[in-house]
This record gives sequence, C-alpha cells and structure tokens, in this order.
Amino acid sequence: MTDKIEEKIAETVAGRLPRRAMMHGVSLAGAAALLAAGAKTAEAAGKMPFPAHPRWKFVFVNHVTTNPFFVPTQYGIHDACELLGCTYQWTGSQTSNVAHMVDAMNTAVAGKADAIAVPIVDPTAFNAPTAKALNAGIPVFAYNADAPANSDNKRLAYIGQDLFKSGYQMGARIVKLVGSGEVALFIATPGQLNIQPRIDGAAAAIKKLGKTIKYHEIATGPTVNEELTKIKAFYLGHQKIKGMFAVDAGSTQGVGEVMRQFGLSKKGVHAGGFDLLPKTLDLINAGFLDFTIDQQPYLQGFYTVMEMFMYKVSGGLVGPADINTGLKFITKSSVKPYLTTKTRYEGNASKAQIVPRTGPIAG
Repeated sequence: MTDKIEEKIAETVAGRLPRRAMMHGVSLAGAAALLAAGAKTAEAAGKMPFPAHPRWKFVFVNHVTTNPFFVPTQYGIHDACELLGCTYQWTGSQTSNVAHMVDAMNTAVAGKADAIAVPIVDPTAFNAPTAKALNAGIPVFAYNADAPANSDNKRLAYIGQDLFKSGYQMGARIVKLVGSGEVALFIATPGQLNIQPRIDGAAAAIKKLGKTIKYHEIATGPTVNEELTKIKAFYLGHQKIKGMFAVDAGSTQGVGEVMRQFGLSKKGVHAGGFDLLPKTLDLINAGFLDFTIDQQPYLQGFYTVMEMFMYKVSGGLVGPADINTGLKFITKSSVKPYLTTKTRYEGNASKAQIVPRTGPIAG
C-alpha cells in the first residue's frame, strides 16, 4: 500500500465515525508457517520460502470503502501483502452502490488484476463479473459477504463470518435475556447479503426458542444519522418494548444511544448488536448495551490475501477454502481490553505492535 493510502487509513481512524458455524474445514497451519518464516516484513519474494515471483496485485472491491468498520480489514490486507511481497488496490463504492462495485470489478479484469476479492452483497449482480474474471484466468474470492448457497456465482472461496449462525446465536441470546414480550430487530439495508442472513438467523432462533417473544423487523437506512432517527422513532411508538437489537454496526451504535437517551437499561430493556465501533464499546462499558458481536474484520483482509497468494504461487493446486473468521460476544465483563488497547488489529491505531495478553484465554 502506498504512503498516501496509509495516511488515508490513519485519517479514517482519527476523523470518521467512532469506530465459529460449520463451514468447509480449513487448516491455518500454512498461514502460521508463513508468519514463522517471515519474522521480518518481506520486501521481496527472495526473503520468503518461495521462489522469486512477480509482485502480484490483488484488487479488493468493497461496498462501503470509507466505512470505519473496514479500517482493520485494510490493515490486514496491507500486512499480508507486505509479508508476501505483493501489492493491492482498495476500490468500489462508498454508498453500497452495487453498480459501482460491478464497474470496479470489470475495471480490475480489464486491468489484468492477479486476483479479485469482493463482498457479494447482492444475490445475482456479481455473477457476470465473477464469470468474466474467472474466464480471464483471474481468481475471485468473496469476503465479508457471500453468495447464497444456491447461487450461480462461482467465486472460489468465502472468507468471513458465518452470518446466519452469528444471527442465530444472537437470537438465542435475545431469548435468554428477554424471556417474553416484544423486541425490535434493526437492519440498515434489508436484502444485502452482508447483514440479511444475520436477521434471518436471529428470527429463526426466536421462532424456535422464544415462543412468547414477538419481534419486529425495522429497516434503518445506510447512514448512521438516519439509523439513529429511525430507531428513536420506533422506540417512541413502542415504549413497552423489552429489547432492541441490531445486525449492523451503525444500527447497533444507534440502539445504544437511544438506550442511553431514555435510560432504558434501568427500565429493564435489553439491547445488543454487532461490530466494534468505539461508541458501541463505550455504550457496553456504560451498561447501555448487553453485548456486541465481533466478526474480526482484520482477518477478513489478512486471510483473503493469504488465499490469493497461495492460489497464485501453487498454480491453483492449494486451496481455495472457506475460512470462518469467527464469532466473539463482547460484554461488559470482557470489553475493557478493547477500550484500553489501541492496535491496527482493531483499526484504532496504525502502529504495528505485539499486544501483551492479560487474563485467562477465553474458550
């Protein structure tokens, strides 16, 4: 990554918004071996246990390129590329415009990218550009969001959270927290495949496990301000609600802010959601959110580059394989390290560092 892009990431951290699921088995021993061999950042392939290779260029198309959620993802891409002697481009749409993303994929194909990664947020729109890339000999990987199981999309692998199961586990926790009554499930953009499976999973869990819970699904919109407005309006019209939960980062933050504004925790209302925006972590620490779910965005960038590289260096003989980047519930009892430690792995610092482990290892 160029210095200019590095500066842009740092600016995003400083100036923008406050910041496992049976899948195909995959061993990460190869990634561990690469890390052990590359004790120092690789400037060229000759320093790695691989033959000399071109400085391959990997294109990452994204649906919200300036969203703070993807700052650690970009750090993960950068770190893996530096380790392996590759380069990358970060491109796509700022506003989840699928047409812009498709254009970016077609441009990457025309520019003879060595591999392409894209969040497949639409069930059909990426089928044609994926096929075009594959026909041109360019491998395509999905990260963060994947095509439906019955899709015609032929991407080689998916690197990201098992979205339906993460939603199901959230739904199970909702049932445990609330017991009975009405709850709200907020989603920024219904239908988009990076978040729709989560709300589907939550609904499925509530239907199966929470027979006395009634849930409402509410669309909040693509921007944080719009999300907050919709959540506040819903609460004012449903003040007997027992819980408010969200499946995207912005709506989760909005839920926490409404909980704080109206003192709902003291009224017995429960709340939670997804992702680690700084305000969300603060709201958990203050007791306004019961939990948030971490999908580890750094790994979504780092592991995707690893798969791209191994595909290229092995001529396609190694991998590809789906990788589940995991599911971690962050609660008030576990949030402190996230508040006191600033690292590029969480996207709230740019300096590379080894972070000392404190406390027992969670299972």
